[in-house]
Amino acid sequence: MVSAVMSMYPCAKTVVRTVSGNSTGFEVKVGMHQGSALSPLLFVIIMEGISREFRVPLPCCCMLMTW
Repeated sequence: MVSAVMSMYPCAKTVVRTVSGNSTGFEVKVGMHQGSALSPLLFVIIMEGISREFRVPLPCCCMLMTW
């Protein structure tokens, strides 16, 4: 999956916009473009993987209790 995302951004370049004008272009080696539609999807995928590490099944005695 990482290589698939990386292949979407080969030689990605950007500039910094300031009051005095734009900087010269430079290559972006980490991160994603701001506002990318892929950002929320990747966030959910990563958080799902992390949360699986912390999930603990309930003991049987707790499942039978009624409040």
